[in-house]
Amino acid sequence: MRKIILQLAVSLDSFIEGPNGEFDWCFTDQDYGMSAFLDRVDTIFTGRKTYELLLGLGEHGKAAFPPLKYYVFSRTLSGVEKGDCLVKGDIEKEIFNIKNSPGKDIWLFGGANLTSSLMQLGLVDEIALAVHPVLLGEGKPLFTALPGRINLQFTGSKVYSTGLVFLTYRVLYN
Repeated sequence: MRKIILQLAVSLDSFIEGPNGEFDWCFTDQDYGMSAFLDRVDTIFTGRKTYELLLGLGEHGKAAFPPLKYYVFSRTLSGVEKGDCLVKGDIEKEIFNIKNSPGKDIWLFGGANLTSSLMQLGLVDEIALAVHPVLLGEGKPLFTALPGRINLQFTGSKVYSTGLVFLTYRVLYN
C-alpha cells in the first residue's frame, strides 16, 4: 500500500506561512533533499488554496515539479486543469482507493485544512518537516483540530549548514 507523506516547510514556531500568507522565509538556495523525495512520490494531494497558489507561481509552482498526478480536495472548485483530479464528497473512500492503487508514495503538500482532515481520519503515514531557523511569531499553524494526542516514531534527521533541520517521523495512531 502506498504511503501518504506530509512533507513541507515549517518555521521553528510551527507556522507554514506568515500572517499575510507569505512563505518568503523558506530557503531555496539548495536542494535540501527535495530531488530524492520527488523520486519517491508520483502523486500529490493539495487543497484548493495550495493548488491555486501553485498554479499562480508559474515555473516556480506546479510546473517546477516533475509530472505528478494531482488530486485537489475542494468543496468549492468546479474544475481543475486537464489531467488533475478534483475530489469532493467522501474523501476517506477516495483516498483509500488511491492508496491501494499501483504507484509510488503520495505527497500531502497542503494545506492546513486538508492536513487536519487527513490526520483526523488517520490517513497520514509519515511526517517530514523542513524546519527553518526562523520565528514568525504569527501565521498559519501547521496542525489544527487534531483528534487528540498522536504519537510519532522518529525515523531520521539531517542538519544543513544553513541551520535548516529536516526531521522525519512515522505516525502511530492509537
